[in-house]
Amino acid sequence: MRLAVPCALALVIACGGDDSNSSDGNDGGTEGGGITDGSATDGGGGDDAGPKASPYGIDARPTNTTCLAQEPPPQAGAIALVDAFPMLPAFDKPVLILQAPGDNTRFFVVQQGAKNAVATILTFANDPNVATTTQFVSLPAGTVTIGTAGEGGLLNMAFHPDWALNHTAFLSYTIGNGTNVSTSIISRIKSSDMNATLDLATEEKNFLNLAQPFDNHNGGNMQFGPDGFLYIGFGDGGSGYDPQGNGQNTNTLLAKMLRIGAGPTGAYTIPSDNPFAKGGGKPEIYAYGLRNPWRWSFDKASGDLWVGDVGQDTWEEIDKVKLGGNYGWSPREGFVCTPSKADPCPKYADPIVTYPHQNGDKSVTGGYVYRGTAIPELVGTYIFADYASGHLWSIIYDANNVASMNPLLTAPTSVSSFGQGNDGELYVVGYGNGRIYKVTRAGVAPPDTFPKKLSLTGCVDKSNPKNPAPGLIPYDVIAPLWSDGADKGRWFAIPDGTKITVKPDGDFDFPIGSVLMKQFSLGGKRIETRLLMRDKAGDWNGYSYEWADDESDATLLPASKSKAVGAQTWTYPSRIECLSCHTPAAGRTLGPELRQLNRDYVYTATNRLSNELATLDHIGVLDKTVGDPTKLTDKLSDPFGSGSVRDRARSYLHSNCSQCHRPMGGGQGPQNFLFTTSDYDANICNADPTEGDLGIAGAKLFVPADPTKSLISLRMKAVDGNRMPPLGSRVAHTQGIAVIDAWITATTTCPNAPVDAGTD
Repeated sequence: MRLAVPCALALVIACGGDDSNSSDGNDGGTEGGGITDGSATDGGGGDDAGPKASPYGIDARPTNTTCLAQEPPPQAGAIALVDAFPMLPAFDKPVLILQAPGDNTRFFVVQQGAKNAVATILTFANDPNVATTTQFVSLPAGTVTIGTAGEGGLLNMAFHPDWALNHTAFLSYTIGNGTNVSTSIISRIKSSDMNATLDLATEEKNFLNLAQPFDNHNGGNMQFGPDGFLYIGFGDGGSGYDPQGNGQNTNTLLAKMLRIGAGPTGAYTIPSDNPFAKGGGKPEIYAYGLRNPWRWSFDKASGDLWVGDVGQDTWEEIDKVKLGGNYGWSPREGFVCTPSKADPCPKYADPIVTYPHQNGDKSVTGGYVYRGTAIPELVGTYIFADYASGHLWSIIYDANNVASMNPLLTAPTSVSSFGQGNDGELYVVGYGNGRIYKVTRAGVAPPDTFPKKLSLTGCVDKSNPKNPAPGLIPYDVIAPLWSDGADKGRWFAIPDGTKITVKPDGDFDFPIGSVLMKQFSLGGKRIETRLLMRDKAGDWNGYSYEWADDESDATLLPASKSKAVGAQTWTYPSRIECLSCHTPAAGRTLGPELRQLNRDYVYTATNRLSNELATLDHIGVLDKTVGDPTKLTDKLSDPFGSGSVRDRARSYLHSNCSQCHRPMGGGQGPQNFLFTTSDYDANICNADPTEGDLGIAGAKLFVPADPTKSLISLRMKAVDGNRMPPLGSRVAHTQGIAVIDAWITATTTCPNAPVDAGTD
């Protein structure tokens, strides 16, 4: 857990109905020769001569009766959170709720404590009407140290599996000077009568101790596994980017999952099958390469160990941790290599899912696999949260064993932990408001009727999914978004009788029911089609369909996926990742706007070369008349055309970066890459980075005449965790980098503030 969370890097991902560019940087109509564009409303053209320059590309608006936005697939087990014990007073910094083995009559809540205050564990009856708690154990003031990072304190309690017989439990907490150095304590403690309190006189503080070089990333969670051994998770020792290299050092217990034999008496023992039980590393180690496994759990049914590993600046991850596994920290964060690490990423165990720092998400709180009976459709679903945002997600597997991360709801407070009753029901610990919530059914989940094949969406020809349905209108953009050299076709469809609202800034606001479709091809072969749909509630949702090798149809993907395509790896985004780029600030749809569509385009169905805005104006899909497009001055430049290097570079940044790097866009740092923003107000020239300098002395966001110290260039060139964009692209865009570097080189001084024409 991070109770003080650093900012994240911004994210840019090509997904849904956005705009990605081809290998030559200008893919207008590259797919048109082999795909019907769906605009053949007049039957004109179609001969083998070159396209004919015409006032407009199609004669009339096509009727659209099939390609309409579907409602989102129902989430398995639609859930809600209810205050499980509304009569109880709020807890003070709760970090855990649990029950004792074999005792369903009561719960226990661990309170973290505060500086110079006691840290306590309270117990109370398992009754929704309970109004009082009793003290189970209290560590006196000064015993527990919280530390300046707020991640220490009393962190955990674990009952021995034979609690009813031996009355033994274990505590996890930190002590120290409260600044930079502390010690994690795993102590053994007993209850004289099992039903009253833990007796501090019996506490053995030296059961297992670990020095912590810094006061964050303590981990501290512990549970007995189904094999009867005690598992303990420790973070990497703290600070940032693992400065001591503990993640890959098997001679320290930091950044590890430990497994030991812990009985009611005697020293702990080492399981014989621990990976380093016979040497080569610390014998207590079960798995390693973890940054900060704050909360984790065992699946009651399978015994799988699910770990929420808190990320650094970019990625949070969920792992299924196995004996001897190396989960990559710090050479890797999530699926991405971190800077200045020689170790190759592929040797590490992959996460189950990752999610980016976006929309307030910055610190994962691991949860549990639901094994209760109250919500049958949730059985087998892993539920977890993000501490910073309060967002809850589920992870489920499809028939092909592909993991899908799906949004559930947002908790009303920061979630520090989950708990699981002996009956398998789940509880959520509210750190900020001190409440304990129970996961309940929000209603009966409806059947999932969302089309699993592209041919069933109504947006393509059912008999030949390679062709769009007749109701779709093709389009292209001036400055596309880079997506690893793929060629693309783009279309949109709006319900009959509706129009697109042209907003004052020139952006398009599509009506409810609209669909944007984009098809990707590599090496002349279709690999993916993405749909961006606006549902009845006005929300946008992105869906990715993977094409079969024979291109007969494409299948809906429930989660992100990586696939080797030729010599490169292609990334299919998850639904959550789609919306990480399609930000609310950008209006969710990215490419369709006046300044992007003011270009000539070949309409293959009519063999006409026409201005897109003039065509859209003519067929009446816009809510206002555009007029003569040549008189519109707010127009992007082709990044690889003949315009000024400044305009070409700013157009490239507009299409590739401004989704996040704009006011309220979620991107970190001061930069604003909207094309309409002046160079001065872009806030980049000689600006200090907020997300690290990549170890380059004197690095700024933009250093005039020096691309080697300009981070907007250096991050484009990176292929590790510092890459921009960090999602949806694994290949550096040589042409795009060249444009940005040429602009930086040609800029000799920082721009002056724009002159205010309204002042003297």
